[in-house]
Amino acid sequence: MLNLLLILPIIGSIVIAIIPTQKESNLNKNIAIIFSSITFIISILIGINFDYTNTGLQSQFFLEWLPFIGLNYTVAIDGLSLPLIILNCLIVTLTFFNSEVDGKTINKPKLYCILILLLSTCVNGALIAQNLLLFFILYEIKLVPIYLLISIWGRDKSGYAATKYLLYTAFSGIFVLTAFLGLNFLTQSNSFDIDGIVTGVLPHAKQILLLLTIVIGFAIKIPIFPLHTWLPDAYTQSSTPVSMLLGGIVSKLGTYGLIRFGLQLFPDVWSEISPYLAVLAVISAIYGSLVAISQTDIKKMIAYASLAHINYVVLATAAGTSLSISGAICQMFAHGLIVALLFNLVGIIEEKTGTRELSELHGLMNPYRGLPFVGGLMITAVMASAGIPGMVGFIGEFISFQGSFSVFPVYTLICLISTGLTAVYFVILLNRVFFGRMENKTGYLPKVASYERFPALVFAILIIFFGLQPSFLTNLTLNTSSSIGLF
Repeated sequence: MLNLLLILPIIGSIVIAIIPTQKESNLNKNIAIIFSSITFIISILIGINFDYTNTGLQSQFFLEWLPFIGLNYTVAIDGLSLPLIILNCLIVTLTFFNSEVDGKTINKPKLYCILILLLSTCVNGALIAQNLLLFFILYEIKLVPIYLLISIWGRDKSGYAATKYLLYTAFSGIFVLTAFLGLNFLTQSNSFDIDGIVTGVLPHAKQILLLLTIVIGFAIKIPIFPLHTWLPDAYTQSSTPVSMLLGGIVSKLGTYGLIRFGLQLFPDVWSEISPYLAVLAVISAIYGSLVAISQTDIKKMIAYASLAHINYVVLATAAGTSLSISGAICQMFAHGLIVALLFNLVGIIEEKTGTRELSELHGLMNPYRGLPFVGGLMITAVMASAGIPGMVGFIGEFISFQGSFSVFPVYTLICLISTGLTAVYFVILLNRVFFGRMENKTGYLPKVASYERFPALVFAILIIFFGLQPSFLTNLTLNTSSSIGLF
């Protein structure tokens, strides 16, 4: 079933490519929804059949590919990868419901749907890959669809943003590949399969050097300050569905790689670099929160808020305890849901009002002329992002900070200040955009269509459901995190 996570989106892309469609037809969108929905259902079935008591890898599949260079098709899942796979399949499916996929409002809808499906395959493949070269190949191939999605369907400066993203992520790949090749050469392993690599045989200095190379590579992807400058451009210049994909799941490959290939492969020397990583996480969280407060563009505010909250995962990973790793996994899942909902709602606001500027938006909660549906869900998303109990954001942050406090008490307390700043910039957002008097010149805003409501409703329901029933997440992650964590 793991192989279907890669195969089905590719088949969907081929079907879309070969079936002729009229320019204004929604057939491309419908085919993409069918194949992405089936892939999502399969991910759910994998989760249902997952053995939560097993600390190791499950559903392992091995196929010899290019043994002379150590490249094999080796895939498996565990409690670290499974939540992110389900999250990826969910977000990809819901992005196709966005109005921008409609053939009447977007150029080249066939290419658009194909690229998103191929991106889904690359992300799923990277999350289940248990071979270093296989992971790297999929990690790099995903750059092609992302670059095209940003540059073709983005805003005025989309070309600049796409090129900047491409260059930064390419450098990320260079660091990751250098570390993987060095690891294979120094350990004299005949394969790049993770289970055959033992770093403990290496001298201490070489372990440190390889680990630092991996950390730098994935720090660019997450991103961590000061390697974050691609983020605001890429997020704000992308179309709404692409922003949802970038913030919701693609950025998680950085934190996933940090845990899988950093902490898990180098447990003996992790504690020597973790204090510095924790400092950078705290700086990134505070910096992102403060810059978010100063923004006048709603989408850019959410982009910097995303930077702050994803670095809670970095702090938890730096701590390296079983509890903090469980919290990091929960926080990655929660962050993906919340950010995807926020970008989705901002996209609806921009489409209905023609702007994202705080100074030009007022009183959108008006039940007759405004966007009360968007306002209600925005309040839900803001509460979840602020870590209000009963929302999915609470459980991820609470477990992350609880697990990190025993190792980095001061840094954890500083990060708690960042959570307080979350309330500041989101109260500014709600107060200026949704409350107050709606200007008469605005008139009656267009109503939110059902296909626009559906993704936002799904995200909001899941945010509340996992907030009230966090055991679905914690049971999935606890046993895996106990095998990854240092103590």
